[in-house]
Amino acid sequence: MVEVDKTYDLVPGIDQKAYLEYAKRALATMLRSPGLIEIRVQRSLLGSPQVRLALIWETLADWANFAESQERRMLDAELFQFATGINLEIWGPSPAVPEPLHPSN
Repeated sequence: MVEVDKTYDLVPGIDQKAYLEYAKRALATMLRSPGLIEIRVQRSLLGSPQVRLALIWETLADWANFAESQERRMLDAELFQFATGINLEIWGPSPAVPEPLHPSN
């Protein structure tokens, strides 16, 4: 699995309704992408960055196919109207701990 994290701050004074409409369209587009396992969207409890979007992909190739798509380029171009400080990180499994750990019950 590969996790792609995008974080950003919302531009002060943006049209919140327009941003939410963009977000719905963007999420619907991403959900149709082959190889996507999960999307998590979170807000910061401590300030900046205000938004974290986590995309979980089956493989790095699945992410690359989406990353290179015209749909993603269009979504990113539109996001610039609403966001600043956009950061992207790509994470893969650790060789030391390749699977999630959970506390014993």
